[in-house]
Amino acid sequence: MTRDARAFWLRVPGEGEIRSLTLPAPGSDEVLVRTRYSGVSRGTETLVLAGRVPADQYATMRAPFQEGDFPAPVKYGYLNVGVVEEGPEALRGRTVFCLYPHQTAYVVPAEAVVVVPDGVPAARAVLAGTVETAVNALWDAAPLVGDRVTVVGGGMVGCCVAALLARFPGVRTELVDADPARAAVAAALGVDFALPADAAGGRDLVVHASASADGLQRSLDLLRPEGTVLELSWYGDRPVTLRLGGAFHSGRLRIHSSQVGTVSPRRADRSYRDRLALALDLLADPAFDALLTGRSRFAELPDVLDRLGTGRLPALCHLITYDGE
Repeated sequence: MTRDARAFWLRVPGEGEIRSLTLPAPGSDEVLVRTRYSGVSRGTETLVLAGRVPADQYATMRAPFQEGDFPAPVKYGYLNVGVVEEGPEALRGRTVFCLYPHQTAYVVPAEAVVVVPDGVPAARAVLAGTVETAVNALWDAAPLVGDRVTVVGGGMVGCCVAALLARFPGVRTELVDADPARAAVAAALGVDFALPADAAGGRDLVVHASASADGLQRSLDLLRPEGTVLELSWYGDRPVTLRLGGAFHSGRLRIHSSQVGTVSPRRADRSYRDRLALALDLLADPAFDALLTGRSRFAELPDVLDRLGTGRLPALCHLITYDGE
């Protein structure tokens, strides 16, 4: 069995390349996974591509199986679905998700992979890492039955949050984005849609995921008194300016951060693995297919990431396919 593999590396900020490597033989508690699909986490990965990870966040932003260091050279990524070719008998032949970079095959501890449920297509399963972020966000936000909720920012994270909120009883969710084309995605997810100027006010909770100062300001403007903005955006090294006069103090508004690197303290009884397994179970809903907005072959990845970073290739989750797909 061949153990030759190829991996995507950011050689220098703004420039990626494919590198060859030879995998080690897996140990008794390890698996060799042959990749079928990986997904580009557009917001985070384009910031990494541009070399915009702040120096004081290098350790925090490390992916579980990252090689190299920021800003470059670095092998980065965390949405990978493949088939176990070697390893414990219970896993051989199973389709699994792993927080692994873009690579044709890899060896990891068996405990690092989670089996994809039978009802979840392998391509859709690449969204597990982003749905996991959405699960953690809603554990942090703890919306109540009947809450009026808005999600500002219709990217991968915002859409995954909206998709989960659509399941909450009595919650009417509105997705807000500056791109009118996101209306079709909102409809597929089962939520309302509005452009920023037309968004409904008086909201109990606003989840912000646009990674823009304007989006965060609009999120605050949409709250009712005592309302909360849950901030999911990651800005890299960009400064953010807000207007905190007016209703911010008189209305006792709150901004609460959420980040997937830590399991929400509201669910301290759950592990990282529990959270990821839940995300995969939730992906049985075919509505999530609306977030898979394009696909390219692995060999094209350096050009794909360049086009995603410059906006020449619009996408939510861009799917990367490997040999035989």
